[in-house]
Amino acid sequence: MNPDKSSPDGGTRDLQTQPPGGSSDDATTTTNSPATPEEIKTQQAMAADVIRSQIGNLYDGGGSEIATELAATAQTDTNPYHREHKAHPLPEAEQWKQYHTAWQNYYQKYYENYYTAKAATPPILEVREEAQSSKSPKHEGYFAHQPAEPVHTETAEELSNNEALFELRQKLLGRVHESAKKIRKSRHFIPIISALVVVLIFVFIQYNQVITANVMAYVSPGSIDPQNIVVDPTTDVAVTQDPRLIIPKINVDVPVTYDIGTDNASQMAAMANGLAHFPIAGASSHPGEAGNTVLAGHSSNDLFDTGDYKFIFAQLDKLSVGDSVYANYKGKRYTYVVTKTQVVAPTDVSALVYPTTKPILTLITCTPLGTALNRLLVTAEQVSPDPSAAAAAPAGSGTASNTTVIPGDSGTLFEKLFGK
Repeated sequence: MNPDKSSPDGGTRDLQTQPPGGSSDDATTTTNSPATPEEIKTQQAMAADVIRSQIGNLYDGGGSEIATELAATAQTDTNPYHREHKAHPLPEAEQWKQYHTAWQNYYQKYYENYYTAKAATPPILEVREEAQSSKSPKHEGYFAHQPAEPVHTETAEELSNNEALFELRQKLLGRVHESAKKIRKSRHFIPIISALVVVLIFVFIQYNQVITANVMAYVSPGSIDPQNIVVDPTTDVAVTQDPRLIIPKINVDVPVTYDIGTDNASQMAAMANGLAHFPIAGASSHPGEAGNTVLAGHSSNDLFDTGDYKFIFAQLDKLSVGDSVYANYKGKRYTYVVTKTQVVAPTDVSALVYPTTKPILTLITCTPLGTALNRLLVTAEQVSPDPSAAAAAPAGSGTASNTTVIPGDSGTLFEKLFGK
């Protein structure tokens, strides 16, 4: 039966908010402390039992008269198919009043307990209860023979475990965020990074020759086009008065400074502008003269030194026997062909001094690349013009070889500051 607000005589009656025989204060209970989920379920079940019993009493009272009439009819009617069906007696006004009051009392207690529990439930439990209520309503049937839909509800232990897990996750996330902030704001890394930067700067300053020279070894240091310097070795070619050395294989076209001192300062100053003539006693000739003409150049030098030819001989070790080398001297070009290469110590000056009647050209540079540990000597003989017509070098030219060291690089920045 659905509850109706209409009175038996067709009029309307307002729902009474107080149960019979008492006030609303007696019908409701006030909860001073938050109710647990078990207490809420117990109170709801008790309220439902009370309503069911009241509804049952209402219908049991009028049901006896109906049963008596039906029994009398069954005794008088001989044919059961010709019974007179009487209208069902409508409930009295007082019965409707009691019926509506009982339902109103039930819902009042239900929502009072519901909102009391809501106020005391943690947020995670509220979200969980709302999700469960949206999926499966918990409304019970009007009568006892209509069972409520079974709904899985979490026990207090499950809710407690879930709440503990949620709080643990929040604490862990908070700690992670705090640790990240501390790391970002920490100043402990500043000294470490500063020290690392200082070390890297020191390494670069001290060993920049090794780093840069190995890079430059794969970059052609000259600026000429090899096709423009391919000449006939047997042809006498007129050139400018500027002395230069040309090596097509490694794309070198560099100026040469002749007749300078053999001391390290003079040699370094000349090599800043190209190649330096190294005229020692017994090896002080010039291109076109019988004897050994020695020219020195950098394969690597400190990056902070001046000059545009610090890596001019970075690829000198690529020359092999048979390669051509050209020397322009006093308006004439002299052609040489490589005959040998060797590595000697910086103090092995005797490797440059030997008797010869041929015009010889010796090129000197430091090796291994990026260091000044040893010296690479590339020796070439003149083939054009006719070497037999070469004049001898002037007697007494050059410096004493017993006090001379083969020139190398100018040294690193720290070697300049503190000495080699």
